[in-house]
Amino acid sequence: MDNTVANQGVDRIEEEAPHDLHGNSPAAWTAVAVVLVAFTVGAIAMVLGPNWVLFWISVGIAVLGALAGKVLQLLGFGVPTDGHL
Repeated sequence: MDNTVANQGVDRIEEEAPHDLHGNSPAAWTAVAVVLVAFTVGAIAMVLGPNWVLFWISVGIAVLGALAGKVLQLLGFGVPTDGHL
């Protein structure tokens, strides 16, 4: 039996492996969770009136979530950027 086709599938999986980690890191999950809370608070603020103070607080929370994700990435909790696992 010819193993050429089987080996091509393995090579393709190895080439795509670094892309499987895209965003799957503690830094990304922290940023997403905080920004999700911010958008929820902002939506509640719009339903309640609109309550502009609460809305701008939610904007600040979203900015802090993005900054937290970047800081965690710089501290080494992000996906490796050199392509090695």
